[in-house]
Amino acid sequence: MEIKASDVKILREKTGAGLLDCKNALAKANGDFKQAEKFLKEQGLAAAAKRAGRATNEGRIFIAEKDHGAAIIELSCETDFVAMNQNFLQTGEALVNLAAENKLSGPTPELELKVQETIAIIKENMSLRRLAYLPKGPGEVLSVYIHGAGKIGVIVKLKADKNELFDNPGVKEFVLDIALHTAAYNPLFLSRETVPQDYLKEQEEIFTVQAEKIDKPDNVKKGIIQGKINKHLGEICLLEQAFVKDEKQSVAKVLAALNKEIGGKIEITGFVFYRLGENLD
Repeated sequence: MEIKASDVKILREKTGAGLLDCKNALAKANGDFKQAEKFLKEQGLAAAAKRAGRATNEGRIFIAEKDHGAAIIELSCETDFVAMNQNFLQTGEALVNLAAENKLSGPTPELELKVQETIAIIKENMSLRRLAYLPKGPGEVLSVYIHGAGKIGVIVKLKADKNELFDNPGVKEFVLDIALHTAAYNPLFLSRETVPQDYLKEQEEIFTVQAEKIDKPDNVKKGIIQGKINKHLGEICLLEQAFVKDEKQSVAKVLAALNKEIGGKIEITGFVFYRLGENLD
């Protein structure tokens, strides 16, 4: 079958593999992007799936926090000039505030109408690309952070067994730091317990194919496969990642030390990470 140059370009941007490797992978997979990506990983030609994709769209991430929770949206447009336009910025703020006030987890006719009204003014296509809402309950706080003029947006939820713990200076610092950490390390999951089984199965299949190329006994290969899985989970799970301010310790260990110091329990219970233009497949 004919492999389009545009398809090769998309696969290359998503995997970081070479152009020829991407073309061959697409040909082998009969144009199936998911199978082609998996083949590249099996051959060690692409990274073992972290967060997919590079920023390809213009636009901005917006966050609004209310007493009951926070909303985050990605509003895309065609040019960086429009992304700095006052009408675009006002629309983004209005949309995210409506989403937060109404605890919305997806687009609504009201939100879409506001987008269309702004399109009519600025004469450029726009899209409310995605939206999420993270609720906040008793004993919980949200740490929010926007980086790089709206290129990355993060909301992290933390819970304490005693509300007054959030007044502790060390806890306040950690609450801020964990949002900065999440923006820097873009985790896919909170912990290894929250990783879907089908995702784990696919990664194990990829690492198994890689291990088969090594001339070692089966028990050694099994150890290599498990080692690769553990390393990968350490890269994509927030609690297992090396902490941004002390890479010799994981986030979980830093949090455990903090809990011991304050004589209470702070835990991270959820997060949302948006990067402008990333692939959503």
